[in-house]
Amino acid sequence: MVKLLMGPAGDERSGLVECLAQQQEAFVAAAHGLTDEQARAKPAASELSIAGLVKHVTSVQHEWTKRVLAAPDRPEAPVASSAHGDSFLPGPDETLEILLAKLEAQNAATRRAIEEAGLDAQVPVPTNAPWFPKDLVSWSVRWVALHLVQELARHAGHADIIRESLDGATMYELVAAASGTPETDWLKPWRPPQGV
Repeated sequence: MVKLLMGPAGDERSGLVECLAQQQEAFVAAAHGLTDEQARAKPAASELSIAGLVKHVTSVQHEWTKRVLAAPDRPEAPVASSAHGDSFLPGPDETLEILLAKLEAQNAATRRAIEEAGLDAQVPVPTNAPWFPKDLVSWSVRWVALHLVQELARHAGHADIIRESLDGATMYELVAAASGTPETDWLKPWRPPQGV
């Protein structure tokens, strides 16, 4: 279930994990109530869809989680950079339900890795993608957590725009609907249109 608010951050690690969790949940909210067809729709100027974003952020988290768990060594099987573009394209058998189940499992695995790893542990910089610096050998787990928050936040913004383009739904009403928040004078949880 999507949480409406972050819990208190008593220390650095809990703050990182709570911020990460909030960004992770944005994709569950953005997908709330969509059909498979809607989830694959590309209503904006880009080639992005909600389903594609869900698949991509699952893949990104999976790769960084493998790196955190293997640190200070490199993971055994790094993903080729050519697979990056494919991470935005759901396969024909990947329904929204399947993609969301994979996302939720990966979200939990990523949070667990950040909760358990030493924040100063050194994670080798990927060498198989041109966008990573060539003059660094490693980053800390702390940097990985911050990078994931940033990456997910960027794509959550994409998801917000796509979802609003699809049916006018906005994040607050989607989060309220997905979390079961009761209606108030100022917050109306999203409801499917009548007759759909």
